Amino acid sequence: MDLVIGPLDLSAHVDEALAVQAVAFGLGADEVAVRRQIVLRHMTFPGARALGATVRGRLVGFVYGMPNDRAHWWSTVVEPYLRARGTDFWLDDSFVITELHVHPDHQNRGIGRTLITTITDSAGEPRSILSAIDTDSPARGLYHSLGYHDLARQVLFPSAPRPYAVMGAPLPLRRR
Repeated sequence: MDLVIGPLDLSAHVDEALAVQAVAFGLGADEVAVRRQIVLRHMTFPGARALGATVRGRLVGFVYGMPNDRAHWWSTVVEPYLRARGTDFWLDDSFVITELHVHPDHQNRGIGRTLITTITDSAGEPRSILSAIDTDSPARGLYHSLGYHDLARQVLFPSAPRPYAVMGAPLPLRRR
């Protein structure tokens, strides 16, 4: 398959990455335009880093994340849900997986697993957090298999049509 996973200059390859995300997540052009600005802003945050998966030089998947900061927008949205369940301490000293996407033509080959385990292996934090659409999906199955568990469910993000689950796992992630 000629798969290569390594560091990704996400700012320089934002359009390629968002093309993967658009197909994997079903995003329209307007949503991609908004996310482009968000990704570029995120990559300026301290500790933000990204990995890409390429097949024959073409980007087929990516992950990015950063040390969590309670002042970031995502944390301000999820904090009340976590506090209500007594799990808001997960927002401290955690590495947040901001986005993880693999092109549908390349899913179910271990690419997402390799991306998330590789990026968290280099995290200095003792745990990782993320949010995923709150449905029984292959993505949530992957996260559960890695040791993530639900910290809060039915989390509503402004303008998101579906509720999310916030999940957390101790690092390093569980291997198969």
